[in-house]
Amino acid sequence: MNLTGQRWQQLVAVRSPDSIAAWACRYLQALAVLQFRETTVRARAQDLARFVEWCDERGLATPMMITKPILERFQRHLFYYRKTNGEPLSSERQGVFLQHLKGFFRWLAQNNYLLYNPAADLVLPRKRQRVLRDPLTVEEIATVLQALDLSDPLGLRDRALLEAFYSTGLRRAELLGLTLYDIDPRRGTVFVRQGKGRKDRVVPIGERAIAWVRRYVDEARPQLVSDPAQTRLFLNEQGQPPSLNAITQRVRKLFDEAGIAKRGACHLFRHTMATQMLDNGADLRFVQEMLGHESLQTTQHYTHVSIAKLKAIHAATHPAASLERRSDAVPVGSKQSAIMIADPDAEAG
Repeated sequence: MNLTGQRWQQLVAVRSPDSIAAWACRYLQALAVLQFRETTVRARAQDLARFVEWCDERGLATPMMITKPILERFQRHLFYYRKTNGEPLSSERQGVFLQHLKGFFRWLAQNNYLLYNPAADLVLPRKRQRVLRDPLTVEEIATVLQALDLSDPLGLRDRALLEAFYSTGLRRAELLGLTLYDIDPRRGTVFVRQGKGRKDRVVPIGERAIAWVRRYVDEARPQLVSDPAQTRLFLNEQGQPPSLNAITQRVRKLFDEAGIAKRGACHLFRHTMATQMLDNGADLRFVQEMLGHESLQTTQHYTHVSIAKLKAIHAATHPAASLERRSDAVPVGSKQSAIMIADPDAEAG
């Protein structure tokens, strides 16, 4: 499979074997040999292609011409760059871009193609403390699910797909990668093959989701499948596994039709599952295992929006949380302010 695409063929075609573009192609092929995911290689290819074009504009032809000051100039270029909509690149996106460059030059130095790594001491942008967006409510999820046309094979597929998203919290690629044999209805589990970080894991799935997946497999999937040897669970109208972008666009369209303006699509189900489990008393480490997070710190981002239990504890323990708990509180509707503020002059007198 050609992991670099037509854009890279054009970049390399008129260059010498020692050009930055040629070495970048070798690096991307090395990543493929090391079993990096195709999506990972493509993402790095996209960023390295933009770096090559930036270097071409400045007459930088080979990796040996790249120094740390030049990379710092490129870092400033990323900071001032504006997208077509006029917005800057986020600090996270700038950091990912520079990490891809650091990986490229580290590979060149480790394999003795360069005497030193000019990106070794490059300082990356500080990461912002992320606060996750609001999850879906139970009512919003019900609105989306009930609007699906179950007489249409794709509508029934979407119901099973969204129920599985909501129940398991799988990533988009993990769910679309499931086969007919990865869900065990008897045990109520899903086997995730080679999730993020190329790690297998087993996660629970609820009875409701299992019931909808069974109905989809019995009634809708036979109308979609074209190749009897196809074992992928979720299929499109051509009988092939749907693309990641196609499912994202489909879910976003369902949200728009339901009047849900919250940002996101498939990941909102994952986010909602984790938040609701934490709200209902799940231990953070169990949620970490469900989500497949390598670090507990990643899972802790969900505690910023999982505040239902915190509000309950606050209401039960804070002396000023409720008007009813104050003997001198003013009844609601009184002309006097319900917030009691001490008058220092009155106390002095």
